Amino acid sequence: MANYEQQSKWKGKASEELAGPKAEQVWPLLEDFFGLNKWFPTLTTCLAVEGINGQPGCVRYCAGFKTPVNNGDQITNWTKQKLLSIDPKDLSFSYSIVDGNVGFNSYVSTVKVVPNEGGCSIHWWYEVEPVEGWTLEDLNTFIGSGLQVMAKRMEEALLHPHASSNQKP
Repeated sequence: MANYEQQSKWKGKASEELAGPKAEQVWPLLEDFFGLNKWFPTLTTCLAVEGINGQPGCVRYCAGFKTPVNNGDQITNWTKQKLLSIDPKDLSFSYSIVDGNVGFNSYVSTVKVVPNEGGCSIHWWYEVEPVEGWTLEDLNTFIGSGLQVMAKRMEEALLHPHASSNQKP
């Protein structure tokens, strides 16, 4: 039997600062619940399963992402994620993982965009039952590094929207 930490649920928070883009610019990118694959690293697929994008109860299927415990496995990781609530005034939403093959049971997360002087920051709170084969540090690394890449990609897209089409030969 695996020896899990005594905590009944693992809890964590990741935060990333975006220099330049305002919270109102970043929010629409996050609010697109079915568009996570545009921003999250190694996530190759994000498809609507049910419901209307951005409305509580909608479900997305996410696949292809790598985790800190993959160890070169050829398995395709996947989850189905349900939007629990969304608050455009507060620039936040919550979702849960309702199915998947990565062992995330009772996973609930809240993502919020917070304005600040130099732009904004994204905060990602999460909690999950201990995951077999993982440590809390693995989970913190997975979400923290994922958010870091997401923030960088969003920053680039907002500050240099035509960078790829303006490159000179």
